[in-house]
Amino acid sequence: MSHPDSAPEDQVSPKTAAALRAAMARLFDGRPQRTDGRLTKENLYKEAQVSRATMNRAHAILAEWDAYLATHGKVIPGEAKRDATIADLKKRLTKKTQECTLLENKLKAAHTAIAALFHDNEALRQQLHRDVSTTVTPIRPRGPRKRR
Repeated sequence: MSHPDSAPEDQVSPKTAAALRAAMARLFDGRPQRTDGRLTKENLYKEAQVSRATMNRAHAILAEWDAYLATHGKVIPGEAKRDATIADLKKRLTKKTQECTLLENKLKAAHTAIAALFHDNEALRQQLHRDVSTTVTPIRPRGPRKRR
């Protein structure tokens, strides 16, 4: 039995411990061979090709696993890259949405101005039509007057 202050001991063969450590290294490096690469204990024992019970007897290795996850978190390199890409895309989407909103507001303003100009143009056409329909007195040509 181990003393509470001593490091936990593995109760697995050296071959099993090596398989678990190799699997752990592959998972931490983002190079899984037999799993999806998520940092779970299920993936650790599957990656090492040992049973869950056998993995659970590897106390020192599990302590290393837990310490690594406490320090580095459960995000694997591929997930970190994916998360960075998603964050970048969200930032770009926000910028494009703001640009679209600005352009939409400009379009609405242009629509209003065009409608006002159209209305003014129609009013001027109607006024011109009313003025043409009134009697117009022709202007005599200027020039020297003939004497009679």
